[in-house]
Amino acid sequence: MTDTDSSARTGQASTGTTATTSTGAKRAYHRWAKNDTLEDYSLRYAPKSFRRWSPYVVATTALGGIAYLADFAIGGSIAISYGFSSAAVAILIAAVVIFATGIPIAYYSAKYSVDMDLLTRGAGFGYLGSTLTSIIYASFTFIFFALEGSIMAQAFQLGLHIPLAVSYLIASLLVIPLVIYGMTALSKMQVWTQPIWLIMMVAPFLAIAVKDPGEFARFTHFGGDSPTGAGFSFLSAGAGAGVALSLIAQIGEQVDYLRFMPDKTEENKKQWWGAVLSAGPGWVVLGALKQLGGAFLAFYVTEKIGKSVADEPIQQYLLGLKTFAAPVALGLATFFVVLSQVKINSTNAYSGSLSWSNFFSRVLHKHPGRVVWIFLNVGISLALMEGGVFGFLNNVLGFYSNVAIAWIGAVTADLVINKPLKLSPSYIEFKRAHLYNFNPVGFGSMLIASAVSIVAYFNAFGAYAKAFSPLIALGIGLALSPILAYTTKGKYYIARVDGLDEPLVVDGLLSSVELTCTVCTDAFERPDMASCPFHSGPICSLCCSLEAACHDACKKTGSGAVDLGMPVTATPV
Repeated sequence: MTDTDSSARTGQASTGTTATTSTGAKRAYHRWAKNDTLEDYSLRYAPKSFRRWSPYVVATTALGGIAYLADFAIGGSIAISYGFSSAAVAILIAAVVIFATGIPIAYYSAKYSVDMDLLTRGAGFGYLGSTLTSIIYASFTFIFFALEGSIMAQAFQLGLHIPLAVSYLIASLLVIPLVIYGMTALSKMQVWTQPIWLIMMVAPFLAIAVKDPGEFARFTHFGGDSPTGAGFSFLSAGAGAGVALSLIAQIGEQVDYLRFMPDKTEENKKQWWGAVLSAGPGWVVLGALKQLGGAFLAFYVTEKIGKSVADEPIQQYLLGLKTFAAPVALGLATFFVVLSQVKINSTNAYSGSLSWSNFFSRVLHKHPGRVVWIFLNVGISLALMEGGVFGFLNNVLGFYSNVAIAWIGAVTADLVINKPLKLSPSYIEFKRAHLYNFNPVGFGSMLIASAVSIVAYFNAFGAYAKAFSPLIALGIGLALSPILAYTTKGKYYIARVDGLDEPLVVDGLLSSVELTCTVCTDAFERPDMASCPFHSGPICSLCCSLEAACHDACKKTGSGAVDLGMPVTATPV
């Protein structure tokens, strides 16, 4: 059989693969998709054999991405817009919400070794329902890649006198070589650069504290452009929190690394929990401190250069470093900004490539490899940079936070409410073979929550509802998920029982026994495999996702499927 003939029968075309049919022809993936170092199990469960890093290395790699300077820009922008008191409360509100919702997401991702997309599938969204959240997550990565790239470009322009348009291109291309090699390259880069970054980050604050400590007291009286000055405004705090809450989807980038955590055992459980909490929800502790730092530096430089550029991190660090290293301040500031942005934009591009891979594999039944989608994500980001996205910082992030927090709220509700109440399975099922295409629990909760909050954001319900629209989205998402799970009796979580003889759980841990996929003939660990009546044997999750000819035959009654009224089956781990 020719490749063309196979493609016609399965819909698998132009992926560099030989497609498979029920007759047994082998699917041979493109070399990029076959290379584990490049692919990083972008569409799969991360197997135990690949998770060779220690909890410390995984956590350090995950926290390396928190080097981004958008926090400084966001904090500075909030302080300039709303004054000190409102900005401080806004940052605190956002940090508490982000930390609380991040705990269960980080835990389940590390425990079941799945990324944010696979986690969302099994947390109430269904196989195709999570395609929308893939776009939401992908948009997070390219919006923040554009914001971070703009900050790097500002450094190139000020420090190296490179035109801004050219600087945007350099900032985009710089990270691609690192991202191509995934966790293997990123773990080394993040671990080795982290000490340098930490020292340089705190240097301006220490210098100002020594040379001019009174500036910190004066900061508490900074009013910016707020009509209430430095005083507190409930409306301003809500609006500021909405901007900061746009970062709630950052937990997705954290768990893209936390899925590589080793199994939790009696011997490593303290280190395991420390890594999961610090690199999962713990990112926001440093993030909130950076936002406050950005607010302070914006105040500090406003009198010297004006408010119009006071939220640009390169300007903040340049003047901060001049307090003790004036002759080399520009060089140091440029180096620090570029280092910071390489650290975060490598994460943005990496997570974006995972999200686009998940989206297109489901929609098109094709997977040319994660590497291809790096260029798509970076290309969109470059277009946003050239379009001047940094100039619309508050508006872009304020709107985005409504959608992002509705998604995170629905996922969190499933993990912390539905699962303990046994309204949903106790484990995370991510395989197409076992999921309904749409689960109204999470998918419906997110759609309704985001729709209501977006309407509120555009002032349909008054000024207070507009200011706190992201929290409205969170509240609706948290409340609707268990209501819908109870109403539907949880029947849209699991489409059929697991038909494999090999147990999924051995001695309390996911099995590491390898099974051979009938379609691609490669071996994968048991959690990545399902039984396939269409191909009459075990099938790996990726071959299952890419199969277009089966029309979900395995989930139809009479083909090993669960009847609609059958209760949820759970396999606790």
